Amino acid sequence: MRSESEIHSRIESIGTYLPEKSVSTADLLARIDTERLNGGKVPPIEELTGVSERRVYDDSEENYEDSFALAAKAIRDCLAKSQYEVGDVDVIISVSITRTVGRAHNGYEPSLAALLAEQLGAKQAIAFDICNACAGMVTGIMVLDRMIRAGVARTGIVVSGEQITPIAETAVRDITEKYDPQFASLSVGDSGACVLLDRATDEADIIEYVELMTSASYAEFCIGSPSRHSEGIAMYTDNKSMHTEERYLQGITWYLDYLRERGTDIDGEKLDFIIHHQFSARALDYINALLERESGRPAPESLTVLERYGNTASTSHFITLHDHLKRGTIAPGSKVLIVPSASGMVYGHMSVRVSALKA
Repeated sequence: MRSESEIHSRIESIGTYLPEKSVSTADLLARIDTERLNGGKVPPIEELTGVSERRVYDDSEENYEDSFALAAKAIRDCLAKSQYEVGDVDVIISVSITRTVGRAHNGYEPSLAALLAEQLGAKQAIAFDICNACAGMVTGIMVLDRMIRAGVARTGIVVSGEQITPIAETAVRDITEKYDPQFASLSVGDSGACVLLDRATDEADIIEYVELMTSASYAEFCIGSPSRHSEGIAMYTDNKSMHTEERYLQGITWYLDYLRERGTDIDGEKLDFIIHHQFSARALDYINALLERESGRPAPESLTVLERYGNTASTSHFITLHDHLKRGTIAPGSKVLIVPSASGMVYGHMSVRVSALKA
């Protein structure tokens, strides 16, 4: 329990955007030329990851959905549910990995946050970008949380627009092995997500803690770069090295040590749900089993949406949170542990209680 004088932030509103177009894993894999595959068999994406389908950006001339457009639509959804107007927002943080502005431009200067602020008319807002791979939104929330707790901001937005499926398009062209380094690229989906934070006023809606760390020894396991074989952007992943007990235990051990330093444990946290980065159903089951083994206690109920939306990169935790709020899975007063994981490797933990938050 926090003291009355201690300042915390809360998620005041949440918004998402998912493109209308849906592509099944079967349809995506059918585009791979099996004649060039060693062994002639396509990767078992659905079997290993649990991803049955994903949303894909609108590629039409009149409604093209780049990273900027996906983020802007998520912000509008978030603000439509908020008590605040655009003019009340002190900070805008854009955290997307992808930074497309139009078909052939990646936006770095001005920042995507500045472009979003300009489109919204948020002239008063401090606007800047942060990129921390798939942990981007949790990283942005950590920074904004500290700004609110320090009293330098009252409200702020953390937003991401991920037009990430171009790496799947590259993988379809490039893959030559059943377990190719571009294997993981075939599981991604496009989306936008946004949260608005303000100062918590009670225990019913509060970000209790949000912490992140990076273990640079694993930095080479997942790399985004221009394709080595064709035009386009690609992601190369050493899946065998990434998905090991040793690596997963780094984040788990750090979290359990963090709880001990706070004088508590898994039981004391009274967690209702856990939301991992949405990358593989099989891997998430394994991580939860390791958490149970190391803590000696049952893991909280794990919430997922990857079967319908795939790995939506930095937005995945909040696509999941929003979806389960909409379904009614998360009852008012629920305590959710959000566990980011990202190439780098980045680990973290964010404890949030939600009551008034609506999808």
